[in-house]
Amino acid sequence: MTVLKKILLLGGSAQQVVAIKTAKRLGYYTVLCDYLPDNPGQYAADKYYNVSTTDVEAVYKVAMDEKVDGILAYASDPAALPAAIVAERLGLPTNPPESVAVLGVKHNFRKFLGENGFACPRNFTFNVGADIEEVKGKIQELHFPIVVKPTDSSGSKGVTVLKSVEGLDTAIAWAESYSRNKILIVEEFIESNFPAVIGGDIFVWDGKVILYGEMACLRGNEHNGLIPVGEKSPAGLNSKQIDNVHKELQRIITMLGIKFGELNIEILLDKNDNVHFLELGPRAGGNMIPIELSDIFNVDLVEANVLAAMGENPMLQPVRQSGYFTTYVLHSYRNGQFEGVSIANKIRSNVYRREIYKKSGDLVESFDGAGKAVGILFLRFDTEQELKYFCSNHEKLVAVELME
Repeated sequence: MTVLKKILLLGGSAQQVVAIKTAKRLGYYTVLCDYLPDNPGQYAADKYYNVSTTDVEAVYKVAMDEKVDGILAYASDPAALPAAIVAERLGLPTNPPESVAVLGVKHNFRKFLGENGFACPRNFTFNVGADIEEVKGKIQELHFPIVVKPTDSSGSKGVTVLKSVEGLDTAIAWAESYSRNKILIVEEFIESNFPAVIGGDIFVWDGKVILYGEMACLRGNEHNGLIPVGEKSPAGLNSKQIDNVHKELQRIITMLGIKFGELNIEILLDKNDNVHFLELGPRAGGNMIPIELSDIFNVDLVEANVLAAMGENPMLQPVRQSGYFTTYVLHSYRNGQFEGVSIANKIRSNVYRREIYKKSGDLVESFDGAGKAVGILFLRFDTEQELKYFCSNHEKLVAVELME
């Protein structure tokens, strides 16, 4: 009788189900932890535990009881560190937990960047409940505009840009609402010549970046322009900018001792094209970035994540495909019941894949982050002009329809 190797997956959200299904396709027995009783992953996994992915001891007990051979926190920030800690305890494949901890919290990450010669904006941190006048005093030492955000969230959740101290109370409250550790950071806004945040993912094997998947972040044209609503590729960087980004990414991977896996990047280039790491998440990106990059480079990054977590060489050989690619996060700025998605005829043929999380009548909440997404469209264009047209008009070309 063949005994299947077991993989423990931390997180069973709609965007994480693909990892569970991929692991099963590869012949692994899948064990899932997720504290939400209605998570869809439980219906895909071989075995499910209603356990919080951030509870290290509970995850450790599951891993011990099940005698798992690998642990994967696919596309999950909160679960990345517990996965690394438990894997290290058990002698399973992992990146150094101390490095994962640095990447997972912004003020630790900013300290690391400053101490190791990476470009980094001036900043300071404070605890929720700190004296507001003291915070304002420290802010006066910075140059406006400034950015107020949580230290332990991603995807621009809880982020506010301020041109003066006016609105600081609201910005702090907004940041606090997305913070688990209740530590906030204020930093100088980075003035950039490049018109977008550089997002996307990279994939590392044996300490080397073997896939550079930098893309330009697509932001909403209305409401909160800080929230990402897609990623486009090519990003539009020139050769010097690409070289700078790739060089700094490999340098930071080497310094942190990252051995393997997919990491989510969020980078700004300043006026001198210096690379500023806003985030380097120790996990695959959300909003189905791995799927998009798999299409662009003719690989299977979800499979690569699973194999790497199990100690297997993913044997990635990325080859850039022709065309201009983008994703679009389906969303609504109104609450309501989901009816459908309207796509303009002009771009309908460019949509080659769609993932819809809602069914007719389901609740749709006003969009303030990836957790409120209705689904994702994947589009490919033949020309850069077509891509630019979509990026400038996406909110007119695509709409989430709500029941009246």
